[in-house]
Amino acid sequence: MKVFKSVVDSLYALQDTVYRDFNSGLIPNVPKDSFIGVRTPLLRNLAKDMIKSGLAKDFIGNLPHKLFEENQLHAFILSYLRDFDVVIRETERFLPYVDNWATCDQLSPMVFKKHKDDLIKYVYKWIKSKHTYTVRFGIKVLMQYWLDDDFDEKYADIVVNIKSDDYYVNMMRAWYFATGLAKQYERILPYLQKLDGWTRKRTIQKSLESYRVSDEHKQELRLLK
Repeated sequence: MKVFKSVVDSLYALQDTVYRDFNSGLIPNVPKDSFIGVRTPLLRNLAKDMIKSGLAKDFIGNLPHKLFEENQLHAFILSYLRDFDVVIRETERFLPYVDNWATCDQLSPMVFKKHKDDLIKYVYKWIKSKHTYTVRFGIKVLMQYWLDDDFDEKYADIVVNIKSDDYYVNMMRAWYFATGLAKQYERILPYLQKLDGWTRKRTIQKSLESYRVSDEHKQELRLLK
């Protein structure tokens, strides 16, 4: 993929205005004029090209960005870098500038999986943040890496005890517990009674829509609505 004289030029070269109008409608808290309209696969490819060419380092070092796609590109670059110390440092620098659910959820560093013992202390810190998308990110990381063989109720305790009126935090809490029901049904089920009504309702709804939850379990969950 050709990289132009500036990152913004490269992004505009990939613009799809129909997609821009569609995507901006899904993220109402970001100004519409911040969107260029670049599809996710193209952003991923550009991120990889920038890493290979050496342009990524200067780009992620220059915060804040002005455009939605710049933030998305930043998230993808961090997701592909392989040095844990660099990624954790740059993730901490980037998180305060994350201003929407899409960028938060696209930020998924692959190197995290190999460094869970070092990562967990950052997760604890992120979840205690006052910044909506830092908290959401912390919950997402717990959901990604600590709901399988390494699951422990102490992690679910942290998520269930988060007190927030923020829609995007509580939707991630619901996503966490819905995923937990798919992976650790018997151990997660008691937590539904500890959730606030809004989050419990959305947890159950997500579970009912999931192909990973059995029909038998879905029937039980319907009785809890």
